[in-house]
Formats: sequence, structure tokens, C-alpha cells
Amino acid sequence: MTRRKFQLAVAALAALALCWLLGAGLLGVSADQRQEIDRLAQLMKWRPGAMVADIGAGDGSYSYIAAGIVGPSGRVYATEIDAEKLKQIREEVAKRQLGNVTVIEGAADDTKLPSDCCDAILLRHVYHHVTQPVAFDQNLVRSLKSGGRLAIIDFPPRKGLPPVEGVPANRGGHGIPEKVMEDEITSAGLKVEKIVDWWDASYCVIFVKPAR
Repeated sequence: MTRRKFQLAVAALAALALCWLLGAGLLGVSADQRQEIDRLAQLMKWRPGAMVADIGAGDGSYSYIAAGIVGPSGRVYATEIDAEKLKQIREEVAKRQLGNVTVIEGAADDTKLPSDCCDAILLRHVYHHVTQPVAFDQNLVRSLKSGGRLAIIDFPPRKGLPPVEGVPANRGGHGIPEKVMEDEITSAGLKVEKIVDWWDASYCVIFVKPAR
């Protein structure tokens, strides 16, 4: 192989690697974010081909990483209720050509996910904003496959944070007590599988939908 051909081959490989990194969501993502989503993937047993939902996806960072983990045979549902964030996620998904990411506009009382669509659902610092937990939780359960898992990452009420408008009074401030959240989710029909009491100054609880 000539020197020129070798340089062209290296450049082609570098371009392919860059495309893969963009598609997998690894560029523009902090090490902490990557570590957190990898930890979740392990706890929730994500595999290539898995169907995952990121509820309240925000800027979409976690959805893009998840898309790289589940691969082209899997699917990630990125849901949001904020119109501007939805627009940004849709633009980024198109830019990265992420054919395995579906963007969904959610509602206060409904995930808007299809029934029995997900092996795993993630809510990160989102649940304490839910204003209609009974209806919302029923929709979470409906969207999970039998044996599917739900991860809630959240934090207890914190002093100094502004109140969240419209949420039930039992939140006790900006945040939600772990016990209150667990009671609401289990009342909807899920079972606690694992509790991680410390999770980057938060807590993480993994629930599972009992097999039918």
C-alpha cells in the first residue's frame, strides 16, 4: 500500500468513527452522563434490540446515549412536554440521523407511549414535576411490557429551590420523598426491584412490572 492510499484509508476510518460517535450520542456528552446511563443500562439489563423510553428527555443527551446502546435493532422513545425542547430534540435526531429514536410530545397525565412498547422506562429528575401522578403512573405501567423495568431517579425536597406549581402537597417542597414516590408507583401495579440510596446526590429506584 502506498503512503497516499494509507493516508486515505486512515482518513476514511476516522470519518466512520466520527459518524459512529455522533450517532451513538458520545460527542458533547459529559463523562458523568455517560457513566450514569451505562450504570442504568446495567441495572435495567438493556441489550441491543431493547425498547427504551426517556420520559422528560430535556436536551435529549440521555436518549442519544441510549440509542447507541440499544443499536439499530432497538428503539428509544424520547418524550417531552416543552415545545422548544421537543423542537431541539427533533432537530438533533435528524442531524445525527438517529433512525432508532422516536420523539413524542407527552402530556401532564399521559406519556403518550404505545401500550406494551417498552422493556425499560427512565425518568431522571422528572417525577417530582408530575402534577397528576395517578393517571400518569397508570400510563407508565400500560406502556411497559410484562417484566419491563422503570427507573426513577429523583431527590428529596431541597431547601432554597422554588416550589413546583400544581404538584400534590405531599411532595413537601421542590423534590419528592423516596417513600412517597415508591408508594405511588407500587399502587399503580409495579414492584420495587432495587433501591440505590445514593445516586449523585439523588436516589434511584428500579421497579419491575410483574409477569402476566
